[in-house]
Amino acid sequence: MKLTKSVLLLGLAVSVSACVDNKVDKTVDNFTDDGHLSNLIAGVWVDPNGCDHWIIDDGVEGYLSQRLDPYGKPVCSGAAPPGVATGPFKKGAGIGDWI
Repeated sequence: MKLTKSVLLLGLAVSVSACVDNKVDKTVDNFTDDGHLSNLIAGVWVDPNGCDHWIIDDGVEGYLSQRLDPYGKPVCSGAAPPGVATGPFKKGAGIGDWI
């Protein structure tokens, strides 16, 4: 019975901690690079529809965002075949990929 109560109390503590208002700046790499994402080197990944996405891989964390023109429309430049990433997007913290 004590184990059951402990597990329930732990679950309650975890669920209540999720209610805390944590304002996280998602434009900053909070691991080894510890700087603004604009300082990292991005490559381009082309989705199956042929449109570009900015991609950054620093070994532990990865970032992806759609490449948009000044009017908010997707950029489909043909920089690579669909499904292919190109450019120096793995030039991050020097931590290799685990897989």
